[in-house]
Amino acid sequence: MRIVFMGTPDFAVESLKVLVENDYNVVGVITMPDKPAGRGHKIQYSPVKQYALDQNLPLLQPEKLKDETFLEELKSLKADLQIVVAFRMLPEVVWNMPKYGTFNLHASLLPQYRGAAPINWAIINGEKETGATTFFLTHEIDTGKIILQEKISITETDDAGIVHDKLMAMGAELVKKTVDLLIAGEIEAIDQSQFIPSDLQLKSAPKIFKETCEINLNQDVEAVYNFVRGMSPYPTAWLEIQFPNQSDKNVLNVFETEKEYENHNLPIGTLVTDGKKFAKIALKNGFISFKSVQAPGKKRMEIGELLRGMRF
Repeated sequence: MRIVFMGTPDFAVESLKVLVENDYNVVGVITMPDKPAGRGHKIQYSPVKQYALDQNLPLLQPEKLKDETFLEELKSLKADLQIVVAFRMLPEVVWNMPKYGTFNLHASLLPQYRGAAPINWAIINGEKETGATTFFLTHEIDTGKIILQEKISITETDDAGIVHDKLMAMGAELVKKTVDLLIAGEIEAIDQSQFIPSDLQLKSAPKIFKETCEINLNQDVEAVYNFVRGMSPYPTAWLEIQFPNQSDKNVLNVFETEKEYENHNLPIGTLVTDGKKFAKIALKNGFISFKSVQAPGKKRMEIGELLRGMRF
């Protein structure tokens, strides 16, 4: 079976790697165009491109997926199957091209958490489990028939980075299993409507922007704790905060916190600190204690290190 693989970030590399290392016939790789990154605006290859180059795999980087030149190049690869992992929305002329269609690996238990950021939102919403799903692409995003699905647990201390890495490894094996089923002719794809009981509330996973990452101090301790986990280490939760004896508020990126349930009479948002070892912020049913943070112009550090470097 001739396979074309489409993806861009690290999450996708593991699936491509499993296919290559198990001698599946990957005849082409599609990834995003190169983009300048960092302070020097140097051109940076996507992780998928770098792996494809290392393995001498044919590579395409279309600006537009409906471009006639790209479509001809894609057609010339004569793929029987296309696999998409963390890429972009495909037009029908692309996903409908191969004989066996195109399937996608999505980092959630579909139909839950359709959208661009399923890992983040599952943790933000306090889910105890999530998973990965392979499904055939169709017109509406993340709605196609489900092929395979596997679950993993989310522990109390897991952040988005930890869950990302768990799903990256498990998802790669799920891609391999899906390809094996297709080769064996044993696919029985199931409509997503069969996964939606009448009392099930579907939750979405929309794209996250800078403003989405601001911590809402009007939420309770559990919600803020989960929000920070769901944004860590990337794209990172933040809040504006003013330390004692500091004239201005600064944006503090927050990577890790601890929960403290405690009755108090402090106004919401009050900062409590000894200036040396701890800093916590008052919420309606307790405190969120900062553990790992990043101040403007600084590297990520433990809260004590930050406090000791400040003048109070």
